[in-house]
Formats: sequence, structure tokens, C-alpha cells
Amino acid sequence: MKPIVIATSRQWNEYLAKEIATATGRTTHLITKKQELNTKHLKSLEPEYIFFPHWSSIIPSEIFKNFECIIFHMADLPFGRGGSPLQNLILLGLENTKLSAIRCVQELDAGPVYLKKDLNLNGSANEIYLRASKLTKKMILEILKNNIVPVPQKGKPVEFPRRRPEQSNIKKADINSINDIFDFIRMLDAEGYPKAYLEAHGYTFEFNKVHLENEALKGTFTVYKKNTLPDISS
Repeated sequence: MKPIVIATSRQWNEYLAKEIATATGRTTHLITKKQELNTKHLKSLEPEYIFFPHWSSIIPSEIFKNFECIIFHMADLPFGRGGSPLQNLILLGLENTKLSAIRCVQELDAGPVYLKKDLNLNGSANEIYLRASKLTKKMILEILKNNIVPVPQKGKPVEFPRRRPEQSNIKKADINSINDIFDFIRMLDAEGYPKAYLEAHGYTFEFNKVHLENEALKGTFTVYKKNTLPDISS
């Protein structure tokens, strides 16, 4: 059997390579850095598939034209193409979505679909991403076992805008209730994402690990000098 590659930019997905290798007996290579995703390196590995459970950079056309590249996107495609699907879904008030496994093509998130699986959106962003990671493992194993042929997406595309770090400012959010504040904070609460924050008196107050209790929010916060938040986009 040919080897496979797991390419991910998020730490919570790195275990997938080892566990899939154990489950399938296949040689499974892990790529976590953008510079490792190059044609020369991949040709030396000769993978049957390259799976992208969470990859923050554009996949070069020379990669997806020469290798079977499968992306995992947290939306019921073609609804929700584009950036920051988790955050956009929660802002729409949705409690459930699909995790879609699709072939990488030139048009963003427009490739044919291998599989779709139900995914619940309760909890913090970190909890949701961990849930999605476990589901991704099951989907990869199913694709490998059944040699699934992808089918074209059906329906009218709906595109999501990629969020910018400054959009994590709670003051600029559309807030109408304490539940809105809760959703806004939890949807950004994951490693590598710009946390929800407020600014006052030259300082930035960053919030995470919140929960609702008796119509009040409780959680943790970190205080920075203003304009020292990390430049991370979601």
C-alpha cells in the first residue's frame, strides 16, 4: 500500500498520523510546516493521499494537480465556502453543521465531496476543533477503506468572509444579549486564534474559558498593553 500524508497546522491534529498508521498499517507522514509542503519532498514520499484536516495556508496548484489532496471543511458545502467557517456558523446562530471532506481544486472549497458527517457546535472553539479532529480520523479511515469516489457539490454556493484579528473586539460585535457575548467569546477560544477582547485605559482585556451561570458569564482573562495582541487571523 502506498503511504499517506497528514498535513496540518494545528497541534490538536498531529496525533492523527500515528493513530491512522496504527489503524491501517500504512506508512503515514506528518507535515506541519508550510515549507515541507513542496513537490520535491512529496514526490519522494509518493503518497496515495494528502489529507489536510486543518491547514492555514493556500495549497499550491502544483501540489493538488500532482497529488490527491483532501481538505476537511467545517460547513455543509457548498454552503459556507471560504474562511473562518466555525466563527461564521456560530454568528449565524447554528448549533450543528457538517464536516465535509472534499478534493482540493483551484476554486476555494469548491471541489467534489468524498464524505459529509454531522458535527455539533456546542462548547468552546477548542472543544469543537477537538471534536472535529476525532471525526476527521473516522472519515479518513472510511475513505481509505472504501476507496470513495467524490461527487460534485450540489446547490447554490454561499461564501463566508475570513475574519480579521480586529473583528475579535467585543465592542464592535453585534451584541443583543448575554448569550451573544457568550457565543462571541467561545467561538474564538482556541489555540492560534485571536481571542475576544475589549480595550480600555491603554490596555487590552482578552477573554476565554467562559461559561454561563445564573445569567452571568464567568471565565478567565488576560491583560496586555494595548496593540500587543498577536497578529493571527482566523
